[in-house]
Formats: sequence, structure tokens, C-alpha cells
Amino acid sequence: MKLLDAPLPRPLVDALRACRPHYLAAAVFSALINLLFLAPTLYMMQVYDRVVPTEGRLTLLYLTLVVAFALATLAALEAVRTRLLVLASLRLDRLLAGGILQKLMSALAPGASQQGMREFDIVRQALTGPLALAALDAPWTPLYVLAAFMIHPAIGALTLAGGAILITLALLNERATRVRAKDAFQAQAQAYASQEAAAASAEVVRALGMRGALRERQLIDRRAGLDLSAQAQFTGGGYAAATKFARLFLQSAALGLGAWLAVEQQISSGAIIAASVLLSRALQPIEQIVGAWAMVGQARGALNNLIRLFPADGRAAPGTQLPPPRGDLALEAVSIRASGDGPPLLRAVSLRLGPGQILGVIGPSGAGKTTLARVAAGALSPDAGTVRLDGASLDDWDPDRLGRHVGYVPQDPTLIAGSIKDNISRFAAWAGGDAAAIDAAAVAAAKAAGVHELILRLPQGYDAVLGAGGRGLSAGQAQRVALARALYGEPSLLILDEPNSALDGEGELALNQALMAAKARGAAILIVAHRTGILNIADRLLVLREGQVDRDGPRAEVIAEMTAQAAQAQARARSGPLTVAKP
Repeated sequence: MKLLDAPLPRPLVDALRACRPHYLAAAVFSALINLLFLAPTLYMMQVYDRVVPTEGRLTLLYLTLVVAFALATLAALEAVRTRLLVLASLRLDRLLAGGILQKLMSALAPGASQQGMREFDIVRQALTGPLALAALDAPWTPLYVLAAFMIHPAIGALTLAGGAILITLALLNERATRVRAKDAFQAQAQAYASQEAAAASAEVVRALGMRGALRERQLIDRRAGLDLSAQAQFTGGGYAAATKFARLFLQSAALGLGAWLAVEQQISSGAIIAASVLLSRALQPIEQIVGAWAMVGQARGALNNLIRLFPADGRAAPGTQLPPPRGDLALEAVSIRASGDGPPLLRAVSLRLGPGQILGVIGPSGAGKTTLARVAAGALSPDAGTVRLDGASLDDWDPDRLGRHVGYVPQDPTLIAGSIKDNISRFAAWAGGDAAAIDAAAVAAAKAAGVHELILRLPQGYDAVLGAGGRGLSAGQAQRVALARALYGEPSLLILDEPNSALDGEGELALNQALMAAKARGAAILIVAHRTGILNIADRLLVLREGQVDRDGPRAEVIAEMTAQAAQAQARARSGPLTVAKP
């Protein structure tokens, strides 16, 4: 029975090893707790076998004090064990939450889920919640079986048979619900992701009158997931009911067997109740695990999704820290396909861009211009080929350190909820940087982008808080703030994808001035644009068609070639055969 789709990646293994002291201590406390659980059984046997026949009131008092002390100790140990698991849960969160969030903000691996934190919480709850307590108690079932054999071999045999029955039911439950639980988990995760995407586009949905249609779509997706989950729960519920029936019947059978043995004078009357209690306690952890099997299936599905977030070779060793790049960008036979088995978006694209140069990328819609910009900025990894900066592959750079030397303006400005200063400074203050230096660099970037005066006119200026997606600014204002974010820290490489699509004349003039200033200080600049105004400052033009480089050269030469080609096409169209209408 294969529990996981792949071995645990190194970060998960390291986190579990860090929690090993908590689990070892919890296991030790579990041993003591299960030993103390024998106290009520011994108490009942002594009361029925010694106190009642002899009317020993003082003996009863001492026995009661002893069992009270044992149960108080048991309760204290139980509280400590629960606390240990809570601490293990907190340590798992501290060790893994940051890495999972970072993976979610990176390009997802094939098959990975975007709901990594929700899935991590499911796994964490399974590892440190009631299911973990039942798993810690289960190894001590043989202790109660041994105690039952000490009372009488027949009672021990009945307890052993009961355990075998419950384990068989658990295995049958696993076989019957595994596939259904996996399908239900995936369907529900997909439904949640679809709901979050629809909620993020609430303005468009409302403006275009799509609320009713999308509501029905979400309900259908939700019902599909719930139906699969219900099927798994129906099957699991049947096995849980059978497990409960088996335990209750076995408990009653233990009473009957004990009574028969007592009538036969083979055990004492006190052992009758003790036999039932021991059997019940021996089977309780198994029953709890069977009852929580749905959680086991969810945790397994969530863990498989988490495994896909991490590379198969584990955590990469820290590489040599490269010096700040000059901005020498090179793409070597870069190819990218659409998700799945989709068509190629880029086909063996190669280009060079040196410091102090401006390269304009043009071409028809769907030619791959945006994909090229994402690859050049390091936002998307190529399926084949290599992207180099100053001769080093982008894979050799720490992504966060590389990002300090890259300025990127995507088609959608993608501002994040927070202050304008936080957005321009790339939230550097949250990483523990010097506040005064961050403020100065943010203001300098805003001035370089020509947006400083605009920000000062806003309520609260740089401290104005934006909503998700930059809510609170117009499209043009958001694009200019995104340009300031790209210029923050004077990066040596600037990648701009249609940076003037929402700008007015004043904004486009400020953009041109900012790019010329960046060029003067030696930055390499790649601009994807449809509007030709910004391309007048380009040194070279690269024309993409169907994901391939069609032309690449000085701006004047490329424009002349394209103009001549267009003129020839028009001439051929005019000189085509005339169609004469028949009378």
C-alpha cells in the first residue's frame, strides 16, 4: 500500500527531525499514561475482591486515595503531552511556513497546489492533533492484552481477537475509501481555488453581470467535491459504525465471558468488570484511528501536494555569492511551452542585451512578447535553454538577491495591499532593513520615475494604504508607482512589459525621461510595447512572430525593413487580378 507519491523532501524531513524531542517526550508520557490507566481496573478488582467481602472501610479509603493520586497524575501527564504536541505544531509552523509561502510565491512545480498553507495546516493538525494522540496510544495496546491474559487466557484471547477484527476493518476502510478520499480532496481544492479566483475578480464579475453565472459554476464545482467527499464519508461511516459495533459487542462479550469464568470459579468477581474495561481500553485507540480515517486521507492528499512544492533533490546548498551584475543579459535558445501539452510560446529564442542599451520588443498579439519579458526578468523558468546575467545562469542566483538587481514592470502593475512606500520599496522594511535608508531610496525611486509630486498630492502621501491589486489608485497612477518600484535601488537590468499602456502624455514623458536616465547610468533595458512612442528611444528592435525571432537589429534598419515589406505587400494587393462582375 503506497502512502505517498514520492519520498519526503529534505525540508519536511528536517522539520520532523527538529520535532523529534517533542514526539519522544510525548511517547514517554504516553507510556506512563497507559500504565496509569490500569489503576481504575486494579481499583475495581480490589474493591470487589477485598473490600466488599471483608467490609474493609479503611482499605477502601486507602485504595481511593491511591487511585485518586494516580488519576490526578494521569491528568497532569495528559496535559503535558498535549502541550508537547502543541509545541511541536508551533515548531513545524515556524520551520516550514516560510518555505512553503516562498514556494507558493515562486513558479509552482507541475501538479502543485496553490493552497499550500491550507494543506500544510491539514498535515500539521494530523501530526499534532487527536489523531496523533491515538497513534501514540496504539503501541500500548499489547499492554492491556497482556493484562487481560494475566486475568485469564480466554479473556486475553478475546481481546487479541477483537484487536485483529478492528485492524481488519481499518484495512478494509483504507482500501474502500483511499481513491474516493483522494478524488474528493482534489475536487474540493480545485473548487476553493476557483472561488478565490472569482472573488479576486469581483469588480469585473459585478460590472459584466457574471455574478449569477459564476455563482452557479462555483456551486456545481462545490457540489462535485462534496459529492465525492460524501461518498467517501458514507463508506468510511459504515466501517466506523461496524468498528463501534464490534468494540461494544466485544466489551459486552468480555463481561459475559468473565461472568461465565467467575461461575466456573476460574476468576474472581472483580475480574469480571476488569476484563471489560481492559478490552475497551485496548481497542479504543484502534477505534479512534478508524473513526478519523477521513482525516488520514485528507492529510495524505495534502502531504502529497506539499511534496510537489519542493524540488526532488531536496534543499539546494548555498551557492557562491556573485558580485552585483552590470546588466549583461543573454538568452540562449530559450523555449517554453504552455501549461500541460499546450503549444510552444517561445521557440529557441536567443538575444543579447548589454549595459546601457535599450532593446524594444515588438510583434503581433500572441507572438510571445510577454513570455519573453517574464523569462528575462526571472519570473518564469524556461523549459529549455538558459538565461544568463553577466555570464551566470539565473538558476545560480539566489532569487531574492537577484531581484534586487532587476526592475520589472508587468502588464498588470500587480501592486500589493500596503502603503505606497512599501510597494515602491518592495516591502524592504518587513525584511528588517534600515528605515531611514529605505525611505530615502523609495523617494529617490519615485523621483526617478517622475511620480514623486503625484504621490505627495495623495492623502497621506507615501503612507497612503492601497487595497489588494493597488485599489485606491487609477490605472495610470498604479503603472507609474510600479515603474518607481522597478527603479528602486537603481537595478542594472530593467524589464518593462507595455509600461505605457495606461499612461497619458505627461506619464509617458516621465517614463521616457526615467528610462534615458537609467540608460545613462548603465542599466540594460528591455521594453515590450505596442505603442510606438516609447520605442523611439530604443537602440535596437527585436521582432517576434509565433514565438521566434523574426528580426533583430538597429531600430532604424528594422523599421526600414518592416516599412519596405509593408509597401511590397500593399503593392502586391493592388496589382492582384481584378474580378469583373458578370452581367
